[in-house]
Amino acid sequence: MIVPANPALIVGDMQKGILASYPFARQPVPAQLSLLSAARAGGLLVIFVRTHLRPTGADVSANNPLFQRFHQAGNLFHEGAEATEIAAELEARADEAVVGKRRTSAFAGTDLDLLLRAGHVDSLVLTGVATSAMVAATLVDALDLDYRVTVVSDACADAEPDVHDFFMERVFPARGARVTTSRAWIEDHRPEA
Repeated sequence: MIVPANPALIVGDMQKGILASYPFARQPVPAQLSLLSAARAGGLLVIFVRTHLRPTGADVSANNPLFQRFHQAGNLFHEGAEATEIAAELEARADEAVVGKRRTSAFAGTDLDLLLRAGHVDSLVLTGVATSAMVAATLVDALDLDYRVTVVSDACADAEPDVHDFFMERVFPARGARVTTSRAWIEDHRPEA
């Protein structure tokens, strides 16, 4: 038996510094704006996720070269820096949560699961950058936590388009996630007249 879904929209790593520094990260913004409008109109829980590391580096292990590079990038990923704020055009509303993360997955060491369970959420609509990093890691953790996951392909992006396509066409469906477009998701979730 399939229980009706209570979804939340997750917008991941769409922060000022990432959009300014990585041109591919701007690609999903139009689709995300459409999804945000539809989700807000439908009363869905909206949660923004951003990466921010302690300026001291206390949360960056010598065993993690990726996050060492992020930390060494300076204010681009430092907690409290303007670069880690959500991009202005996607700005979170006062009633929407912003979850700070210190690893790739939006679940690793954060209170995201608590927020979702408090909102009786059982499924995620996942968007953000990069497809092969934040989106993939969050998807795997969400599935392990028994959430149903829909990934909105045009609301995600990766620096390598062929990698994005591979994840959308092969990896995510093989893991049990639904992959769709923003237009199709919005059409499927229009309020009944």
